[in-house]
Amino acid sequence: MRLTVRHATTYAYEPPADRCALRLRLYPPAFSSQRVLKWTVSVNGQPIPPLMTTATGDREAIWTNTGAGAEVAILAEGEVETEDTAGVVRGLKDAVRPQVYLRPTPLTETDKKIDALAAGVTGEKLLDRMHSLFNAVADAIAYKPASTSTSTTAAQALKAGQGVCQDHAHVFISAARALRVPARYVVGYLLAEDTKLTETHAWAEAWVPEIGWVGFDAANRLSPTDRYVRLGCGLDAADAAPIRGNVSGNHEERLSASVDISQTTGQSQSQNQGGETQSQTQQ
Repeated sequence: MRLTVRHATTYAYEPPADRCALRLRLYPPAFSSQRVLKWTVSVNGQPIPPLMTTATGDREAIWTNTGAGAEVAILAEGEVETEDTAGVVRGLKDAVRPQVYLRPTPLTETDKKIDALAAGVTGEKLLDRMHSLFNAVADAIAYKPASTSTSTTAAQALKAGQGVCQDHAHVFISAARALRVPARYVVGYLLAEDTKLTETHAWAEAWVPEIGWVGFDAANRLSPTDRYVRLGCGLDAADAAPIRGNVSGNHEERLSASVDISQTTGQSQSQNQGGETQSQTQQ
């Protein structure tokens, strides 16, 4: 499938921001089931080429500016050709040992409820158990937009019984690690069939030794198909974030973001997030 993506993110600052530094992971990697036909990233109209490829096979860049001003506008757009491999990731230039993804993080720490969820999975083969797990996560957490925040932990989401794709991924990762199965958080784009999703999408990957990394999207009860575009991965959502930044001074920050994704021969689908005002101090 050939997909066109336009991902716009704007940070507005009051008063205007001083020095701003951004780490951008907005460049889809190329591997066997994903081919990047064209892709550009810009900040305030300035093209930003990727600076390096990380050990996970992700590409990233750094943007800095003194006197960033009242607004920082980030635009990532291009065209990607994808293939359905039932979530199996092959050909990614990933040099990180899978065992690294057994490490817990504050967002994915387990508790008794997560341990019980993990203990209840069934299946003779590991792949079957991972499919059982992502269905168990989907059963336990109802999808409810805006019901959690970026700081919500896997344990909190499972206790609440509701969340968004980030929470489904975190609970799956936490439970998989409880079973001693390496699992990681993946962020990217999804050409969805409905309007549940906002901005970027998230899912998990688990390490199945005889296969490799396999994706599991508990929020949609399926493994990633050719409707997915992979951006990058990490131990959790904070580690895998497409945009991370630091702004000097005391500012009120307002974030707005939108993703327009379409099949080149189909209708465009818009996913929007915005309108939230955050007061914070960044140094």
